[in-house]
Amino acid sequence: MFKKIVLSLLILVGISFNAQSTGINFQKIDLEAAKKIAAKENKLIFIDLYTTWCGPCKLMAKKTFTDPKIGEMFNKNFVNLAIDAEKEGINLAKEFKVVNYPSFLFLDPKGQLVQYDFGYYNAEQFLGVGASVLEKRNLKPEK
Repeated sequence: MFKKIVLSLLILVGISFNAQSTGINFQKIDLEAAKKIAAKENKLIFIDLYTTWCGPCKLMAKKTFTDPKIGEMFNKNFVNLAIDAEKEGINLAKEFKVVNYPSFLFLDPKGQLVQYDFGYYNAEQFLGVGASVLEKRNLKPEK
């Protein structure tokens, strides 16, 4: 009986550790809602525009966006969205003339483009991308 209790507790602890997000917290909201949040919280908007068939998109999602340092910086300074360019992001891809994937749109709270990037970045490189966007807006990244 005691072994079952200990095993159950270990499983629950393991589940709770896995449930904690260490990377980027992508919100499941539309761009209009993101603009409102960004204006209220004085943040910029980060959009990962991806496709389901894109290998580098999958690699970014698996390796880069899950990095704790990336999560810390992006969650504090950006409202983060991940949008499928071939589903809900068709108009967005057209508006910003996106032809490469993954594409990264950094927008101000009014929806104006601050910076555009595309391609695969490792975590360290992507930290640099985020920092350069914040520097453009004369915002210091919170650490």
